[in-house]
Amino acid sequence: MTRIIGGIAGSRTLASPAKVTRPTSDRIRESIFNRLEALNLINGSDVLDLYAGTGALGLEAASRGCRSVVLVEQHKQALGGIITNQRMVKTALQKEELDCDIRAEGKSVASYLSAFSGMFDLVFIDPPYEISNTEIHENLTALLTHLNEDAVIVLERSSRTPIPELPEGLTLTEEKSYGDTVVYWLSN
Repeated sequence: MTRIIGGIAGSRTLASPAKVTRPTSDRIRESIFNRLEALNLINGSDVLDLYAGTGALGLEAASRGCRSVVLVEQHKQALGGIITNQRMVKTALQKEELDCDIRAEGKSVASYLSAFSGMFDLVFIDPPYEISNTEIHENLTALLTHLNEDAVIVLERSSRTPIPELPEGLTLTEEKSYGDTVVYWLSN
């Protein structure tokens, strides 16, 4: 069971289509968001969640005060879950008279990045583990033109997969292992 951990929509359960998504565990998400909040990187930020799955990372940011979040997921069944989860978080925010522009995009990551012209402060990339490092490198390269100054990228990968080659313009600032999962913190 995946849930929103903190903020306005805290403890609400997220819809998670079986066998379609691999949501970031609550423990890892809590660690990520504790660090983001300590660095004051959520409140008022524009967030992009690539390979969104259930939308847990982007919707957690919405629950904690980001200005906008775009959830990108091409799998139709997962996208249906994201739309359900998006409605639940929006309802919680509206009850508190808070506004966050939450949008779901049913596209591939490459298609979205090639067509979109917005800018982001915080990006989550949590692809299925079978996605190649070559594809991740291509996504990171395409993402460079969509990053505000001092943007942060949180990249989640299998601990059995080496870190993808980083394009010029991105720097690895931290690497944290959680058993089978490793989280890379990147900045521009």
